Amino acid sequence: MRLFKKKPKGPVISRAQALNRIPSKNLQLREERLDSGEVVIHYPVTIRPFFAGLVKRFGGSDAQIQTRKLELDGLGTSVWAMIDGNCSVRQLISIFATTHQLEAREAEVAVTQFLRELGRRGLIGMR
Repeated sequence: MRLFKKKPKGPVISRAQALNRIPSKNLQLREERLDSGEVVIHYPVTIRPFFAGLVKRFGGSDAQIQTRKLELDGLGTSVWAMIDGNCSVRQLISIFATTHQLEAREAEVAVTQFLRELGRRGLIGMR
């Protein structure tokens, strides 16, 4: 007997298709540049309906939107700056490898993991 259902997985795409995707920034976020040159991203996070109902029941407002911050380091800031809605993931990896003098595979792992985390948080979308 299963107590929890597994989440349905989205369509599986090939590595080549994933590298040809173009990341674009979420329009609902706000960027703040620190004196050090690094970027802090402020983004909205909505509370799940169940929890919002509990908050409302105990006297909270019904518009429960929290704001979270993500502070990027120097490497993250450089990738973030390259996301312009025109460059593919493959192009970002190539530029990142050249700029930071990395091997192609090392740059691919770093950039794709970073983009995956940004996507998980809803900060970017892929087209």
